[in-house]
Amino acid sequence: VWYPQFPDQEKDPLFWNTWAQRTLKNALTLQKLNQNTAKNLILFLGDGMGIPTVTAARILKGQLSRQSGEETQLEMDNFPFVALSKTYNTNAQVADSAGTATAFLCGVKANEGTVGVSAAAVRSQCNTTQGNEVTSILRWAKEAGKSVGIVTTTRVNHATPSAAYAHCVDRDWYSDGEMPAEAVQAGCKDIARQLFENIPNIDVIMGGGRKYMFPQNQSDVEYPGEKKHFGTRIDRRNLVEEWNNRMKNKNAHYVWNKKELLSLNPNSVDYILGLFEPGDLPYDLERNNETDPSLTEMVEVAIKILKKNPRGFYLLVEGGRIDHGHHDGKAKQALHEAVEMDRAIGHAGLMTNINDTMTVVTADHSHMFNFGGYTPRGNTIFGLAPMLSDVDQKPFTAILYGNGPGFKVMNGLRENISTLDYEENNYKAQSAVPLSMETHGGEDVAVFAKGPMAHLLHGVHEQNYIPHVMAYAACIGQNRDHCMSSSGASSLSAALPSLTALLTFTRFLC
Repeated sequence: VWYPQFPDQEKDPLFWNTWAQRTLKNALTLQKLNQNTAKNLILFLGDGMGIPTVTAARILKGQLSRQSGEETQLEMDNFPFVALSKTYNTNAQVADSAGTATAFLCGVKANEGTVGVSAAAVRSQCNTTQGNEVTSILRWAKEAGKSVGIVTTTRVNHATPSAAYAHCVDRDWYSDGEMPAEAVQAGCKDIARQLFENIPNIDVIMGGGRKYMFPQNQSDVEYPGEKKHFGTRIDRRNLVEEWNNRMKNKNAHYVWNKKELLSLNPNSVDYILGLFEPGDLPYDLERNNETDPSLTEMVEVAIKILKKNPRGFYLLVEGGRIDHGHHDGKAKQALHEAVEMDRAIGHAGLMTNINDTMTVVTADHSHMFNFGGYTPRGNTIFGLAPMLSDVDQKPFTAILYGNGPGFKVMNGLRENISTLDYEENNYKAQSAVPLSMETHGGEDVAVFAKGPMAHLLHGVHEQNYIPHVMAYAACIGQNRDHCMSSSGASSLSAALPSLTALLTFTRFLC
């Protein structure tokens, strides 16, 4: 019988008892709550990062450092407060990224496929937009005088980021080129346009989606010969040029590659528009290190620019392609995306202070991804279960999908994967049900929180609760009665009854 190797020290009860007591000691220090006012707010959103993805990413992170992986700690694992978020949309048991983004950015649950509008809006029906718009925490922060930023590995007008600034009944209306003519005629605006028109002067915008900003058939700066990357705008507008003109005297810079981004001195940049690809950014495993920045590199520049504002900032960071990896059945791509987002979380932690910065890490929804099969300690996360199936006598990988493109039948039987390279970057893990795209999962997702008022994320919550907590912590948005004491700590007991006194005090704070 072969027994898996594990460190000798783990055989000694003293090892476990000492570790647990150290953890206990640390937990007791959290009894003293951080009730400061949050100057800065950062939301890290792992798109599709369900709990199985977090666990598998933890193991991968450890194995990338030659550890067995299970005992590794992700950056998010070190956050002191954890909650669960119920992700359903108003009209969907298993949610999509648009309705969920409206919840964790605007504080209101919504229908699937819609961004920045309440559930009174109907997907794709332009005439249900007006009067049903809901505003986001990014806008609340901007209105409070904070700097605001959006950093994503997807298109900047994709579902998650778009709920921060757009009000659109269809997440797919990236530019007017993707809209039905009647919706354009009825006065509905595409999402790319809303990025530049709805909230004036978003300080930091970084991600992909270049083609939606340029006139139809205009060739792309990076891939001039490739038709699929040509501009998509029927209205012939050049939104980048318009942005450049509008921001001329404002220390604003448009960049489209990593070299341009990293050559900037953040101290002399107040506004940045970085569009690094015509569509989504490449998977981190396939990223061209010379031309495309990593999520961590983008986050570093973003924070350096945003933190210059004495009133602080709000930053939305999306690890958006965790979701795409899972949809493709490519677990290796998805998990490397999650590890890269965790790296960015750690880097942001080094650049900010837990006393004045609230950081929240969560997901919009889960996926039909899991791993199991009684694998031994330190088993490569992309490896095989230790036994053959007792039904079809074939091997199987620990990672499997409930549905998706990995379903394959050969001669009426499950494919024998022993002849395949199942640790290859684009290997599609086997699934129980054949689908061209794997689907989201419906279970709750984790919410990790640290910094001022992080303890308010503490149980099982509706997803739309998240921005209410973040706004409360920063004294922005609708609930500011507790923002009293000038010490920087929120005094929760006293609330000023007089609005005049509150206004006077706000002026004093400025």
